[in-house]
Amino acid sequence: MPKVKYYYDPKTLSYLPIENSTPLRISNFLLFLVSSTIFGAILLFILLNTSWLSTPTEIVQQRELNNYELQFDILNRRLMQIESVLENVEDRDNNLYRVYFEASPIPEAQRRVGFGGVNRYKELEGFDNSDLIVNTTKRIDVLTKQIVVQSQSLAEIEELAKDKEDLLEAIPSIQPVRNEDLIRMASGYGYRTDPFTKKRKMHYGMDFTASRGTPIYASGNGVVKRADNRSAGYGKHIRIDHGFGYVSLYAHLNKYNVKRGQKVKRGDIIGYVGSTGRSVGPHLHYEILKDGRKINPLNFYYGQLSAAEFDKLLNQASQENQSLD
Repeated sequence: MPKVKYYYDPKTLSYLPIENSTPLRISNFLLFLVSSTIFGAILLFILLNTSWLSTPTEIVQQRELNNYELQFDILNRRLMQIESVLENVEDRDNNLYRVYFEASPIPEAQRRVGFGGVNRYKELEGFDNSDLIVNTTKRIDVLTKQIVVQSQSLAEIEELAKDKEDLLEAIPSIQPVRNEDLIRMASGYGYRTDPFTKKRKMHYGMDFTASRGTPIYASGNGVVKRADNRSAGYGKHIRIDHGFGYVSLYAHLNKYNVKRGQKVKRGDIIGYVGSTGRSVGPHLHYEILKDGRKINPLNFYYGQLSAAEFDKLLNQASQENQSLD
């Protein structure tokens, strides 16, 4: 049963029922509908412009943003690890590898140099997370440049290592006559008495006395530069060019075991002890030249002699006796 509403009529001093006509009912309904629509629209507008309510698109976008932030966080952690590893490699490169191979350290400014000129990151500006994106991009660019510099340095070290290996194999480092074949070490580098003039003069090599025909060994890798008797006083002699400015000379030989232009390795038999040229008896006169200057061969026996043998040789070589040539 529908509810009946009443109103008080002062004229009749009684309550009379309210009669709603159809137009009035329609008018009230339309008013209610319009007001509800307006109120709903205002409420929806307020909700859409606050954080209280998100559309499905906004929810998806927010998830993507959260995922990007997570990925950037992971990327930054990895960049920190890479920077740490690269810093360690750079430190060893400057303070170990380049020092060992006698190369100048790479200046820090060269390793950390930035990018000047036009703004490289302009297209990344103007976004909510532009600072994060720009800083990460800059770090990647700097790291890329550091890796390029380090790669070039390691390539240089590799070449220096090859040269170092060649140098270690080429440099004269063994005694040219074995200890068991020696009669004695007759004379060393320095001022000695000339056996012919009996005057004191500079002796630029070492004299090893040994029986005629005793094998003579190449003291380092190289190429036979000369094997002839066309040098005054040396008689039959051999000169080996070891590269890197080093040349070794073996004089007063009885005969050769190599010829000019032949490649030899350390320890190869190149000839035999004799007494040709300006000599008073069978022995080997041995010299080392560096960049054309004659130097003391005694400093180049680290590859064969023990400490005790070297000390004995040092004592014998330091005696100012008579040379054999």
